[in-house]
Amino acid sequence: MPGTPHEPETGTGAPAGGPAPRESRSGKATLRDVAEQSGVSAMTASRVLRDDPRVHPATRDRVRAAAAALGYRPNELARRLRLGRGTGLVGLVVTNLANPFYSRLALGVDSVLAPDGLKTVIGNTGQDLHAERDLVADLVGRRVDGIIAVPAGDDQRHLAAAAAEGVPVVLASRPPEGFAADCVLVDDFGGARDATARLIARGHRRIGFLGSPPTVYTGTERLRGYRSALAAAGLPADERYVRQGQTQPHQAERAASALLRLPDPPTALFCSNNRNTIGAFRALRASRSAAALAGFDDFELADALGLPLTLVAYDSDELGREAGRLLRARVRAHDAATGPPASARRVVLATELVEHGD
Repeated sequence: MPGTPHEPETGTGAPAGGPAPRESRSGKATLRDVAEQSGVSAMTASRVLRDDPRVHPATRDRVRAAAAALGYRPNELARRLRLGRGTGLVGLVVTNLANPFYSRLALGVDSVLAPDGLKTVIGNTGQDLHAERDLVADLVGRRVDGIIAVPAGDDQRHLAAAAAEGVPVVLASRPPEGFAADCVLVDDFGGARDATARLIARGHRRIGFLGSPPTVYTGTERLRGYRSALAAAGLPADERYVRQGQTQPHQAERAASALLRLPDPPTALFCSNNRNTIGAFRALRASRSAAALAGFDDFELADALGLPLTLVAYDSDELGREAGRLLRARVRAHDAATGPPASARRVVLATELVEHGD
């Protein structure tokens, strides 16, 4: 019987030293090309390339040599689908690829999923809900094994629909709204409260706030922490000192400059993310203001800015790794299809204050 142990496969293949490797009409080698080149059936060639130990060693060597000569690469997607598995792809949906935070998040996700043979596909929404809906629909249509998303807002019906269709969904940085899903968060409220309290302890009473759009969960939680610290110190929450909606450094620079031009300007600024902190730094430098600066998210070169800087730090790589772990567990459970799904999990990462400069 062809392909059984110690019985060489016979057929119409080229003898040793035979003709040069042939190419398919499409220019891309197929399994049939490998079979013809090595003189075996397509089934035997497939068994060799799946490392079936029952194939005769000589046949195995001949098929592998033909595959190497032809540059054959198996269609992993088709194989997984034939076996009833997913595509081996995981979608990572983020809001702003220009923010270095998301590159660290992606590296953390990939470090956990890659060893399981899962490849991460990143999509950027630009903080646009319609773009996010289209992206999630496209990922579901492409039959990804799961989705990790940083939602643009609290309308998450498209993510709920994906989960209802059986696609494992994990949220990062923001919790699910209207449906149950695993999520990994940062202690946004506590970190912002601690940083603002540090400014108050240093004698500041007029503290400005620069934050992302009100629809962004992290921004609203950090604003809440800022206000909580003011209230605990008996200080009024003066809305003249609050600016929200900045997503890019140049927007934050304009907002900070406007605060610094007030008749009673703030003596300190707290920024809800690294993009706002960078913009605020530029405004302080341009105006030669002596206002203190604090922000959420540590970032590269923060220690080289040349001014005292208090930052709320956490491990953004670990945020990605934890999101990857949660999704990996869901994907494995989905593939195994054993028993009812586990309850949704929520993981919250701690923060710490880091001081840079004098």
